Amino acid sequence: MLSVLSRARKSVGRAVIALAALAVTACEPVGMTQGGPSIDRSQPVPVALLVPGGSGQASDELIARSLQNAARLAVADLGNVRIDLRVYNTAGQPSQAASMATKAVDEGAKIILGPVFAQEANAAGLAVASRGVNVLSFSNNTDIAGGNVFVLGPTFQNTADRLSRFAVGQGSGRIMVVHDRTAAGQSGRAAIERGVARAGGSVVATADYEFSQNGIVSATPGIVERAQATNAQALFLTADTAGALPLVTQLLRENGLPADTARFIGLTRWDIPSATLSLPGVQGGWFALPDPGVYGQYDQRYRAAYGEAPHPISGLAYDGVAAVGALLKRGPADALSGRALTQGSGFVGVNGIFRLLSDGGNERGLAVAQIRNNQVVVIDPAPRSFGGAGF
Repeated sequence: MLSVLSRARKSVGRAVIALAALAVTACEPVGMTQGGPSIDRSQPVPVALLVPGGSGQASDELIARSLQNAARLAVADLGNVRIDLRVYNTAGQPSQAASMATKAVDEGAKIILGPVFAQEANAAGLAVASRGVNVLSFSNNTDIAGGNVFVLGPTFQNTADRLSRFAVGQGSGRIMVVHDRTAAGQSGRAAIERGVARAGGSVVATADYEFSQNGIVSATPGIVERAQATNAQALFLTADTAGALPLVTQLLRENGLPADTARFIGLTRWDIPSATLSLPGVQGGWFALPDPGVYGQYDQRYRAAYGEAPHPISGLAYDGVAAVGALLKRGPADALSGRALTQGSGFVGVNGIFRLLSDGGNERGLAVAQIRNNQVVVIDPAPRSFGGAGF
């Protein structure tokens, strides 16, 4: 689960979507911006897309290209709704994100999609807050959400709520939280605790470990002992595939925690990279992911159009354009106001259904999957509307 992708993790792992959210300096979330720029539907509506191009790093260029491609694919799908998509490179830097956001609005942008990294999104939002322009960032870090900044990325809380409801419904409501001793781990633990409480389950224990190999090795026996002493039916893990997950799951099983009495639940995506699926420790584990049927169609269309696989976060750009297009199609002059963006019925994108919340966060319809014999098996499908199963 991204943060989205903090600059502190410049690596291939940072470019994977599963990915832990890191703490950032952010403005205090304030009330949602109700107003918005006036829209003239007789002309193409200028929409700014802020991408991390120009940083000189191959991973950023890949993300930038994939976001642009996805956004253009979405624009082409809008039919009679005309969008003038304008791309601005931020180099992944907050200062440049702020200046590009300002430039975009000066040049007529009615809404901003992006940028990717949380610090950038915070800076861009602050730069245009007084102009009444909303920012739909590709971050999932709710620390920077609020006011005119929304996050489109899948949030810890959304995932924790979905998996907690499912676990309680399956009779696994006695849950132990196991988390990294990091800012992301602490944030994940808090989201899980809230999710379990909302679902009517019980957090019977919590345990953490130092984010290092030695720290995990030394903490594992105590975690197993605590899980057994509290009769935990499931261990909800904050670890991600780019970090502690492979070692944590392996050692917990090797130290005597049986899979048939203590299931693993993951707060992050366990299917990226796909090599994770072959790890013995994750077999039988549950995690959440976007509607695989809907995303699969997008993946095929993207490959056909551009000759390469889409970056995992590229669907957020498509979703952002889809939301803007749906609102513009309705025609009111305030179609891109905060009030319009947070309408309760939500939107449909390539990651399934989603809606923006008044606090700048989001709610997404997620499927619950299990890893069986090195394969991803959906055991509870993603909801297709809000208020149905899964919500």
